[in-house]
Amino acid sequence: MGNCWGARIKDGSPHPGASGMFSKSGGKDGSRLSGCSSRASSASMPPNAKTECEILQSANVKVFSFSNLKSATRNFRPDSVLGEGGFGSVYKGWIDENTLAPCRPGTGIAVAVKRLNQEGLQGHREWLAEVNYLGQFCHPNLVKLIGYCLEDEHRLLVYEFMPRGSLENHLFRRGSYFQPLSWNLRMKVALGAAKGLAYLHSAEAKVIYRDFKTSNILLDTDYSAKLSDFGLAKDGPVGEKSHVSTRVMGTYGYAAPEYLSTGHLTAKSDIYSFGVVLLEMLSGRRAIDKNRPQGEHNLVEWARPYLTHKRKIFRVLDTRLEGQYSLSGAQTIATLALECLSYEAKMRPSMDAVVTILEELQDSCEAEKHQEPKAATKQMSAPVSGSKSSRKPRRRSLGGTKETVGTNPKSLAHSR
Repeated sequence: MGNCWGARIKDGSPHPGASGMFSKSGGKDGSRLSGCSSRASSASMPPNAKTECEILQSANVKVFSFSNLKSATRNFRPDSVLGEGGFGSVYKGWIDENTLAPCRPGTGIAVAVKRLNQEGLQGHREWLAEVNYLGQFCHPNLVKLIGYCLEDEHRLLVYEFMPRGSLENHLFRRGSYFQPLSWNLRMKVALGAAKGLAYLHSAEAKVIYRDFKTSNILLDTDYSAKLSDFGLAKDGPVGEKSHVSTRVMGTYGYAAPEYLSTGHLTAKSDIYSFGVVLLEMLSGRRAIDKNRPQGEHNLVEWARPYLTHKRKIFRVLDTRLEGQYSLSGAQTIATLALECLSYEAKMRPSMDAVVTILEELQDSCEAEKHQEPKAATKQMSAPVSGSKSSRKPRRRSLGGTKETVGTNPKSLAHSR
């Protein structure tokens, strides 16, 4: 969970501590609720919002007791900590696959137990948002919420365990455990994350995620990507409304410029964030990195001029990927990222269009794999002499490369 910030605006929330994940201007979360609270009644919420009672009663998940989760995590032992953030700490626990009762480590299924830090700034409202969205959604690219605990002052969430952790760790951490992700795995993760976001934007869900970033993309054993952390998610606009007016919240470096300036939130805000993450995957650089030389702190601002030139794009590409990608594929991803990062929200593609482009790129890569053995056989049988036949194929020059996705390389998404 990355550093988050929030411009605190008084909006009648019954939980004043639930502002931003790491907002320095917040106070303690004063909510101490058990069961359904009258303090979160419909009188204090937007007309179309569900009450706390409605959210908890409609959630299709198990209600855990605090004692059971305490046993499942071996009393929240420090060596069970998987990560920490504004919400609190996340612990690894074990429960029986059928009864969901706590069991000894290694004898059931592993789960991730997120426990609200009672002294933190990300309070009950974000906890309730997680239950609201993940308690009703079921999609292969959204992390599964198994259950929750609401007991006295305790607020906990129980998720499926994601063995490979976050995309953030695999992209930016150095060490023997975190090897650089290959190009193919990065494209697989990008497609999975895009499908998750497309589902949230669909007519079925109509949700704006609002916190799309590498630390919220979790990876399964086979690197299947799943979106997590729905504490900042919002219902999309209804009726004739074009946007949702809300406090400016999220993670610095990922938020769309129009959202920062106006507070108007739309699905296009998520698409800008997707473009930032796509650029991080392409470059191996963080969205914001103050350790970089002057002029390179902000990834989008630094990379944008290079993404429009075929011969300059190599300056953005992660050097650890040398030789792994097709040149046309790299151009496709760069063009797609640039479209998602458009200053004008209406010019950004839909997530459905993004998914289509990534699927076609994946299909073309698979086709190239199957053609490689034939090409190799043909090359071996070709005459050795002759300037053209003996010339090695160019692998690292982007000049003159044809796009394999989209009819117009300058506008992949809008050519559909």
